[in-house]
This record gives sequence, structure tokens and C-alpha cells, in this order.
Amino acid sequence: MSNKPVQLTLFTALLISSISVWAQSKPIVAFVATGGTIAMKIDPIKNAPVPAINGDDLLATVPDIGKYATIEVNNISNVPSDYMNPTRWVQLTKVVQTALDRADVSGVIVSHGTDTLEETAYWLDVTLDVKKPVVLIGAQRNASAPDFDGPRNLLNATRIVIDPSSKGKGVMLAMNNQINSARYVTKTHTANVETFNSGEFGFLGEVYPDRVMYANAPVRRQHVPIRTEKMPDVEIVPMYGGADGVALRNAVDRGVKGIVVQGAGMGNMNESLYEAVKYAISKGVPVVVSTRVPNGRVMANYGYAGGGKTTYDAGAVMADDLKAPKARILLMLLLQNGVTSKADLQEAFNK
Repeated sequence: MSNKPVQLTLFTALLISSISVWAQSKPIVAFVATGGTIAMKIDPIKNAPVPAINGDDLLATVPDIGKYATIEVNNISNVPSDYMNPTRWVQLTKVVQTALDRADVSGVIVSHGTDTLEETAYWLDVTLDVKKPVVLIGAQRNASAPDFDGPRNLLNATRIVIDPSSKGKGVMLAMNNQINSARYVTKTHTANVETFNSGEFGFLGEVYPDRVMYANAPVRRQHVPIRTEKMPDVEIVPMYGGADGVALRNAVDRGVKGIVVQGAGMGNMNESLYEAVKYAISKGVPVVVSTRVPNGRVMANYGYAGGGKTTYDAGAVMADDLKAPKARILLMLLLQNGVTSKADLQEAFNK
């Protein structure tokens, strides 16, 4: 009696076992899909991009991704990033933290629309307290476009997450082969795929076909835990020629818990807005002063009414180099942690 069938069966079992071990040896990456242009296609009736695909659909467009990692998809929403808000951010932090807490997960990718991508990146960077990499991606072109940039960004993000040198760098944003830090990244063009950069501070690194290369590492990071499901209401009020301060006063009167003024220059404003800032402070509403200028920080510098020094002396907090949307996020998180004094707020913004 021949024993060939037995030998064949044994060979097949060993092969399957080897494949299984090989598959299990690949890193596990959690992929959290939230929506955005990266999840949109052209609707034939509206003739415009609308939410249409989920994370699993996007993953299917990148067959080579399996060479690098095992991807676990979690579709938590499919909304334009303009719909992101503190409630969604709190949920996102919980989902990402849960994935990061797993010993077998190497890191997390979050797909997101580009309009508020920089805000979500900063939110996660402040609210997550881990060393594993978290990489946010988006797309400037929707999935109906022949040069859809979503698949490349997803593949690059996967390679970043599993790269050992990505550990300890906090939350990053990866698009167009470039890696930015959460604190400084901002959207600079409405349509180009090379829209995100970090101004004078530059990219953290780039993704090449053969390797992920870092040139810098973020040093200005802090952790503020989430203490409540509902964030305090914080409003942004812009400075512009002729600003009368009415919007700021109305915000105070309707009960906001904090205000960020998007000032001019080093954090300057006219006298009307300055008087409104003093009104807010007199009512116990913290005011943080940022700037609309893309690069540089605000300072208590000019001494005229509404200059940075007079506003600071009146009790306002200087946002340092955080721009208004991110300054709002930090102020919200600090307030819900019970940080309300000018000295403590200023210390946090100086970090």
C-alpha cells in the first residue's frame, strides 16, 4: 500500500501552517475610517462628490498593502470633515485609544477629510498618550478621479506605522509622500495634492519607494486627558480692519466658556475689539490671542490699546505659535480639565 497520499497530506498541512505563521507575523495596523473626499465619488445626478465608499472599499484599491501589514478596518462614520466637532473628536479618541491599547496593534491610521484634518490631528496628538504611531490621511481628489490620491496615501501611512523609527513621534499627517507633525501642519491650497505643510518648521520626513526617511522629530507636545463627554463652548473671533467687538461681546453674553481672538501680526487688534476682550475677562471668560499670520508666534509686544502687551496685561493669554483653530482645541481641553487661571493657561500654551 502506497503512503504517497499521507505524505501529500502532511506536506499540505505543513504548507498551510507555514503560510499561517507568515501571515500572523505581519504587523497589525488598525484603520479607522471617518469619511471625507477620500471616501467620496461623483454622484451622477448631483454631478458632484458625495460620501460613497467606506474603509473596506478604499483598502481594496491597495492590493500591495498586504505585503506590509494586516489591516483591520473600523468604519466609524462617513461624513465630510466640515461636520467634525468636539463630540465626534471625543468618540474618535476613544476608538483610537482602544486600538492602541492592544498589544498586537503596531499603530493606527485615520482617514479623514482635508478641510479640518489639521484640527483632528492636533486634537488626537493632545488627547492620546502613547508612543505608537498614529497617522492621519486624506485625499484632495475623490475616488472617481483617474488620479485618485487616496490609495497612495493609505499605502504610505501603512509603511509609516510599521516603521520602527515612527515610534514616539506622536500623531502625524501623511499625504503626497510627505510627513507632517500634528502641531504645525496646515492646509495651504484648496485643490493641489501638495496642500499640507508645516510652514517654517518643515516636514518631519518623506516616504520613498525603498524606505521611510525622517529628518526631524516633534518636540513641542503635551497630553491633556479627556474628562467629560461634552467640551466647553469656545468661540473664535477674528480681527479685521473695522472689527467692532460686537460678535465677541455677544458670545460672552450667550454664555461661552472661552474665546480665541484671531489677531493680526503678533497678536494685535483695534481698540474696539480690545475693549470687548476686557469685557470678556471682566465676566470671567478666558481669552486666548492667536494670529492670522501663517508663520511666527504672538507676543506681548506692542503697547498701544489693542497691542499684544496691553491685551496681555489686561488678562489675555498668548497662544504662542498655535493658530486659532488649534488654540481653540487646547483651550477647550484645558477648561474641561479645570484649568482656568491666566497663569496656568499661559503655562500650557507655552509648552
